[in-house]
Amino acid sequence: MSQRDLVDLRDALRAFAAARDWDSYHTPKNLVMALSAEVGELTDLFQWLTPEEAANAMQDPDLAWNVRDELADVMHYLTRLADKLGVDLVEAAFAKIERNERRFPTGSLTPVPVEKREL
Repeated sequence: MSQRDLVDLRDALRAFAAARDWDSYHTPKNLVMALSAEVGELTDLFQWLTPEEAANAMQDPDLAWNVRDELADVMHYLTRLADKLGVDLVEAAFAKIERNERRFPTGSLTPVPVEKREL
């Protein structure tokens, strides 16, 4: 893992967009649509692979390069969207893990009912 963090990435993406005067185009709607498109491009890389091929995707240099490139695009748009919406992605992710710990206790395949506001 890199020593750089999401704050560094967020700041770099802000600077990149500002330098190109793209900020006005980076609305939540546009960012979520772009994010969806990039997830689709990542999906396309794995669509027809067997489970074994997918598990070994990073052993193929061309596929590995494309996977890293699409993951970066997904990370960029997700980070930019969270920034525009004021969401701390790390805190939101850890909060989700905590909720899932309650929802899916170990040793049980059946989710525990949780009220919507707890999600």
